[in-house]
Amino acid sequence: MFQTLEKWSKHGIIKKKSIILTKRRNVIANEERGQRGSGKDKPLINERIRAREVRLIDENGNNHGIVPTSQALKMAEEAELDLVVISPNQAPPVAKILNYGKYKYELEKKAKEAKKKQHVVDIKEVKVRYKIDTHDYEVRLKNIKKFISQGNKVKIVVMLRGREMQHSSLAVELANRFIADLANDPVTVEKKPMVEGRNVTAWLAPQS
Repeated sequence: MFQTLEKWSKHGIIKKKSIILTKRRNVIANEERGQRGSGKDKPLINERIRAREVRLIDENGNNHGIVPTSQALKMAEEAELDLVVISPNQAPPVAKILNYGKYKYELEKKAKEAKKKQHVVDIKEVKVRYKIDTHDYEVRLKNIKKFISQGNKVKIVVMLRGREMQHSSLAVELANRFIADLANDPVTVEKKPMVEGRNVTAWLAPQS
């Protein structure tokens, strides 16, 4: 009777391990299907690892040095985990024993967080005529401050038409007036006012 129970107990453990390994293989197989035709490299995991030896880090972070890949795979299987190459460019490659599903999830999570932190810098163009009244000037100045506070760069364009080109110095003065009125704001002057074609331009950016 005891032998029968022991037999069924061992059978249950083997069956449990088999189910876990099957689930992991299914996860990897699903990922492969998703990567077909995408040009992405398949992850070097378990039997896909072709190197004869690896620099092994176990599930607890212990460094085992260089070991045969077959031995590393056996250790991963005994721990009911996966052997994943985390640094393929070294010789031999660095492999770690871990749960591949969780590892992939953490990588994707970090990628999403990094993407959220990235700020796409827009260039906002503020166009004015050198003959501008006080109200319009205040509106344009307010817009520049708003754009800068949002983390965007600003290109001030003082437009000159026809004979107005004779008064380019007045257009430069107007651009410098904007810069002077922004002296107490977190603004960096990337390009000072200068004549470009039929316009006078100046570039501003948020202070880093």
